[in-house]
Amino acid sequence: MITTTAIILQLQPHSDRARVLHTYTRMCGRANYIIYGVGGKKKPTGVYAPLSLVELTIREGRAGAPSVVEQAQLIYVPENTRFDVKRQTVAIFLAELLSRVLYQPLQDDGLFDYLMTVITELDRTPEPENIHLKAMRGIAARLGFAIDEEQHPFLLSEPATRAMRQEQLRRLCDYYADHVDGWQQLKSLDVLMEIFD
Repeated sequence: MITTTAIILQLQPHSDRARVLHTYTRMCGRANYIIYGVGGKKKPTGVYAPLSLVELTIREGRAGAPSVVEQAQLIYVPENTRFDVKRQTVAIFLAELLSRVLYQPLQDDGLFDYLMTVITELDRTPEPENIHLKAMRGIAARLGFAIDEEQHPFLLSEPATRAMRQEQLRRLCDYYADHVDGWQQLKSLDVLMEIFD
């Protein structure tokens, strides 16, 4: 058994009794696990909601068998995100972004600590409209393709209007597309644009 702090990225169907839990963990980096007893068509909430910060107890698979989640417990209970559609939409967007850019099973305490800060700031900030833009800039820097201020000053500015915010989001996605192999358009992008319209 191992126990690690983890950020929930996605919960996908696997069988009638099981799902695949996609995570970014402090101990193992990007890791996927099987979880039993979480079924149905309802959207994941609470412990398994996108960007939830949890402690996982994992039974490691042997001889090629997948590792299985034995227990999952929230270690940060969001007071605002779970009741706020805008914050939930940002969480879904950032979880999808992380699913696309974090694919190495490598420990990175600095990145994990930064993402924990993003999660708590998303929940606590009075105005969540720009938090995903700030997070995209920070994640890029920590993954080795930091935005150069001289080349892309607009991407590092704080947008003051809806139009500026949406334009910066589009350009940040284009910037990621230029720096991430196999980049695909984020499915949650249009929803995020609409929710802040």
